[in-house]
Amino acid sequence: MDWFLSLLNDPGNFSHNLLVYSVVIGIGLYLGRLRIFGISLGLTCVLFLGLVASNLGIRLDPNIVGYFRNFGLILFVFFIGLQVGPSFFATFKQGGVKLNSLMALCIVTSIAVTLILYVFFKDHISLPELLGVHFGAITSTPGLGAAQEALQAVGYNGIDIGIGYACAYPCGILGSIAAIALLKKIFRVDIHEEDRLWEEKQRRNSDVPIFFHVSVTNESLDLLTLREIRQLIGRPFICSRILHDGTITSPTANTVVHTGDILRIVAGTEHKRAICVFCGHEEPDVDLATEHSPLITKHILVTREEINGTRIEELHLSRLDGVNITRVSRAGMTFFPYNSLRLQLGDSLTCVGPTNSVKRLEALMGNRTQQLERPNVVAIFFGLALGIILGSLPIWIPGMPVSIKLGLAGGPLIVAILLGYFGPKFHLVTYTTHSANLRLREWGLAFFLASIGFSAGDKFFDAIINGNGLMYMALGIVVTLVPILLVGSIARLKLKMNFHEVAGLLSGIMTNTPTLAYASSISEKSTAVIAYSTVYPFAMFLRILSGQLILMLMWDFTIT
Repeated sequence: MDWFLSLLNDPGNFSHNLLVYSVVIGIGLYLGRLRIFGISLGLTCVLFLGLVASNLGIRLDPNIVGYFRNFGLILFVFFIGLQVGPSFFATFKQGGVKLNSLMALCIVTSIAVTLILYVFFKDHISLPELLGVHFGAITSTPGLGAAQEALQAVGYNGIDIGIGYACAYPCGILGSIAAIALLKKIFRVDIHEEDRLWEEKQRRNSDVPIFFHVSVTNESLDLLTLREIRQLIGRPFICSRILHDGTITSPTANTVVHTGDILRIVAGTEHKRAICVFCGHEEPDVDLATEHSPLITKHILVTREEINGTRIEELHLSRLDGVNITRVSRAGMTFFPYNSLRLQLGDSLTCVGPTNSVKRLEALMGNRTQQLERPNVVAIFFGLALGIILGSLPIWIPGMPVSIKLGLAGGPLIVAILLGYFGPKFHLVTYTTHSANLRLREWGLAFFLASIGFSAGDKFFDAIINGNGLMYMALGIVVTLVPILLVGSIARLKLKMNFHEVAGLLSGIMTNTPTLAYASSISEKSTAVIAYSTVYPFAMFLRILSGQLILMLMWDFTIT
């Protein structure tokens, strides 16, 4: 039985450490799926199970706990960066500047509130402790990791800031949900009216390509090619079908247009009027994409690595007998197929043309889902290495006795976003399936949260019963509510933003899924996720840096 006792009790036994992690994470994930009043805590339960296990006297090797904490953090932020990278810059075309400005205001406000609280309570709580409370209140796990790194760099050896984080974290989740509900009640929001207004705005501002039909009545266009017409109009568009003398064909750029032809056009909403006026007039009652059409429409996946990073113009579609790419879908975004657009592994192409031509394009792109399921890990590991190097790079600021660093959270996040967006330009394959990306992120976050729990467990319960635990919670509620209520009110009253957008914005600022789940449940359409995804990457990045910013502003008080 010695082997069994060693497995259960010996912190020096690696199997014991791995067993404890597996059991705690497994039970935590199961409990996190349970709903209480319609809300599930998800991975947060792993943190509390780790706290309980530590308080019960279960001990682990500190070196192993440190390893899993750092490795989990890197894994989590890196795969978030890979997910948002391909569409990261495109989101700014849909009100991203305004949303991210509000997000930055909220983060600055939360920093200001934290510093003001420190001024009033510095006789009872140290600045590092308040940092832990701050990151728990804003539910920023990577921010906590970056703050711990910064404190370690300046030689801090005081109270574990994970205790304040663990005390304030539930307040951050429940407080952010309560704040959104309170704003909804204060402003007497009519959800059905908000749904209607949101849909109108999306149709009005959407960059997603639309299709329409135009009758060519402008005699100046007679016998010109589509390429020449496109140059004259000066607006990007695709002609996916043309009706000439009763025959429907899929044209190429060199196809000649005649007066009386009807064209099926794919273009951005903002270009529709100019194209219709220039060519003739719109034909709203005509649809060349009927079942009687000799052409087909098919969605084709880019699965061949050789195509990764290829520009659309380099495909030379004119050689494929009239097949056209009308839309490119990537990471939840839809793009117009500009000639300069680089295709990425995992892109979904909407193609129109004769059956045989579409099949040839399909063979060129691959269109084999099983090929996407095979991991492409070379670029990922190089990305992790670059992220660690960038995170370790010292940034010297005049007047500071030590440098600041992006850390193991900031460095990998930035590199992953850049890889996801620019990787195909250098023919780097960074694509991972959504399920694989989500799984790796959850593994990383689970390891990190469990490690925080194991490190702070016994001290956490002692703080609740005998120490500053209740103070941590009270301060955490203030740090959570004040910035959210302020920014939410400005967004609604001053900027007249749709409430779904406000709810998604506040969820993205908090960077936690329970708040997003609540914001999405307000409406069956779940439109809040668009605003959430717009601010999420920058919010996480700024949260990571905010701890070091607080340390810089209050340097003389950081080491106790």
